[in-house]
Amino acid sequence: MTERKAGKLNQLGRTLPEGLLADAAWMEAHGYSSSLRTQYVAAGWLDQPARGTFKRPLGQLTWQGVVISLQTLLERDLVVGAITALDLQGLTHYVAPSGASVVHLYGTKPPPGWLAKLPLRQTFRFHRTPSLFKSIHAAPDQQAGTVRLLREDERALTVSTPERAFLELLDELPNRQSFHNVDMIAEGLRTLSPRRLNLLLQDCRSIKVKRLFFWFADRHSPSWLSQIDRKAVDLGNGKRMLVKGGRLDPTYQITVPEELSGSI
Repeated sequence: MTERKAGKLNQLGRTLPEGLLADAAWMEAHGYSSSLRTQYVAAGWLDQPARGTFKRPLGQLTWQGVVISLQTLLERDLVVGAITALDLQGLTHYVAPSGASVVHLYGTKPPPGWLAKLPLRQTFRFHRTPSLFKSIHAAPDQQAGTVRLLREDERALTVSTPERAFLELLDELPNRQSFHNVDMIAEGLRTLSPRRLNLLLQDCRSIKVKRLFFWFADRHSPSWLSQIDRKAVDLGNGKRMLVKGGRLDPTYQITVPEELSGSI
């Protein structure tokens, strides 16, 4: 091996941490041509989990490592949200087991196509953040509704705060989440930040989500509810038919399952 190639290989060991993933564009930008990448793969110095992706052979490929790669190395505007974020923060209790099969990602642009081709047991579901929030962004910031979770390997995942993740979860009703599961989660959300909730509710575009938020909040009466500025939240007009054959809640004009409607 020439001295130059040895130097490039050593550099790769410093810039591409074990367990993380790079794409062809990242490799090219760091001076690794297509022919050099081919040599590294053939020699076993790089693995190719999916076409156009590369990782060092040590370190297991996990969905967390892939998302950290997207958020850091590849600088993608993506946040782990909804029930995935709640699960990571220990707020789903008995509803969704850790390591659930669907990982919810939120951002302004879809993730790269190779994400769906990686050999992982989890699948990724992308949601466009601007469809739910007006001005929220992905930078870790309490006002923006994201936080960095430090893992055991000292790498951090950027995830939705519990407040934002709960609103994202409500957006999944009724087609991709059940009222029963969301009700169990809502019952345990006793320590949410009213300041953050007020900011997020005023930034939220979805009338459905905001009405559902207040319906579940009224149902479980957490202590933070008294600090929510209801008058500042636009709840729109008209009915929202969410559950076929459900009962219409007269306060929020949404249909809810019959078995939950009478127990507020």
